Amino acid sequence: MTRKFIAAAAQLGPIARDEPRASAVARMQKLLIEAHRRGAELVVFPELALTTFFPRWLIEDEAELDSFYETEMPNAEVQPLFDTARELGVGFYLGYAEIAYENGQKRRFNTSIMVDKSGQIIGKYRKIHLPGHPEYEDWRPFQHLEKRYFEHGNLGFGVFDGFGGKLGMCLCNDRRWPETFRVLGLRGAELVMLGYNTPVHYPLAPEHDHLQDFHNHLSMQAGAYANGCWVIGTAKAGREEGCDLIGGTCIIAPTGEIIAKTQGFGDELAMAEIDLDRCRELRENVFNFALHREPDDYRDICAG
Repeated sequence: MTRKFIAAAAQLGPIARDEPRASAVARMQKLLIEAHRRGAELVVFPELALTTFFPRWLIEDEAELDSFYETEMPNAEVQPLFDTARELGVGFYLGYAEIAYENGQKRRFNTSIMVDKSGQIIGKYRKIHLPGHPEYEDWRPFQHLEKRYFEHGNLGFGVFDGFGGKLGMCLCNDRRWPETFRVLGLRGAELVMLGYNTPVHYPLAPEHDHLQDFHNHLSMQAGAYANGCWVIGTAKAGREEGCDLIGGTCIIAPTGEIIAKTQGFGDELAMAEIDLDRCRELRENVFNFALHREPDDYRDICAG
């Protein structure tokens, strides 16, 4: 049984604050159709792919804030994407803002899902490493209120069966933390999919602005190599509502090599063949966990 398939990282350019979901969905459908034409069986869209990156503003009206979230998935506005995927026989990863009612409590999460070729959701992830700050800070050129608008994800780092292998998910800031990839790797993930919205300007350390693309790829390439897994990282890119977002959408092999990358900051595909059996090159050799890993000496990692 072959464990090879073509995958596409489907970068999105800016989404305006007043751009309706129907527009964003239509753009994703167009990318999905083109990816399928070029042989793709799996398409990875960005984080918060249905709306602009709304945590850059303080939104105090709850009804307005709620308008950026989904209460069910799929819903009527997103169903066309599911329908197109099912008709083409293409699976996808999608990031969005979720309102969930659990035990009678309204909860907000930064969420991603994995959808198989039949249009069925086969996995869900809720972002764990939330960046930013919880209160409005007037000195900032733009806000980053993820800690205000989202709760810490409560589903853990799940690994799901699909596309002939073991697949995991994370979101944006998660990629910067080695523990994300290590937990997914320990659970057998052979492909990690993630979407991101990353500003070029980092107000707390502007001297790092020129390093944003480097750090983006560094973290994903290190995660791929040290865990012997494929990584697909997909950006929402370009100047969105006055805020510049990095691009750099890419597909990374288990060796840590970038084998496909977008060139610009608009709607664009990066595509490559994924051979899940290549994970063995690392997992049976330099990163053979059973043979070489020494967890007893790593206890400080989780000590506090």
